[in-house]
Amino acid sequence: MSKSLEIDPSLSKKENFKNGQVILIDKPLEWTSFGVVKKIRYNIGIKKIGHAGTLDPLASGLLILCTGKKTKSIESYMADVKEYTGSFTLGSTTPSYDLESEPTPAVDISHLTAEVIHQNTENFIGEITQTPPIFSAIKVDGKRAYDLARAGKDVELKSRQVTISEFEIVSLDLPKVNFRVVCSKGTYIRTLANDFGEKLGVGAYLSALRRTKIGKHSVDEAWQLEDFINYVKTIE
Repeated sequence: MSKSLEIDPSLSKKENFKNGQVILIDKPLEWTSFGVVKKIRYNIGIKKIGHAGTLDPLASGLLILCTGKKTKSIESYMADVKEYTGSFTLGSTTPSYDLESEPTPAVDISHLTAEVIHQNTENFIGEITQTPPIFSAIKVDGKRAYDLARAGKDVELKSRQVTISEFEIVSLDLPKVNFRVVCSKGTYIRTLANDFGEKLGVGAYLSALRRTKIGKHSVDEAWQLEDFINYVKTIE
């Protein structure tokens, strides 16, 4: 099963990947996006490979990788609309806006109704302003913001305009709110979680995240990482 790879049996493994492949991987939890790239790079035997949009270690889902001549397509994939599913936990916040850092003590959320929570999505649909979390890969004076934040340094990041075209609450299992979001390049779902909780007056953090689509590509089409590695080993 080649899962849309264009493998020419008359060429070597290296030549096939140098000519260019687009690889869809379902990134496992706790793997970094670079860790996935590194493992695949080693197994396909070429250096020229990159991914089209980082997923945090605590997120799973669709990661698009391009090899060889196809690396020219990375920017176009990064510009595509993304779809995510996951959950926010209401009543607490964290410095990283997710579970990379410790949540604050929970506050009472018993006054929140399902109607109020559902209606809160309307505040975030369309073009909105977001400030990226300080625990992000954005560079500040040549250093990653998350390195500065972990070192206890003050980090100021500029706000940006992003577009959220769809935002729905799929189900409620309070304090967890399960959601689906369709958004533009540059949207931070962690920031959306934090801002969503702030708007409700109780705080929130991102407790689970899965990227399900990038443009026309779905995670349903993606390889499990180990399955891909095993397939690559069958190519001469």
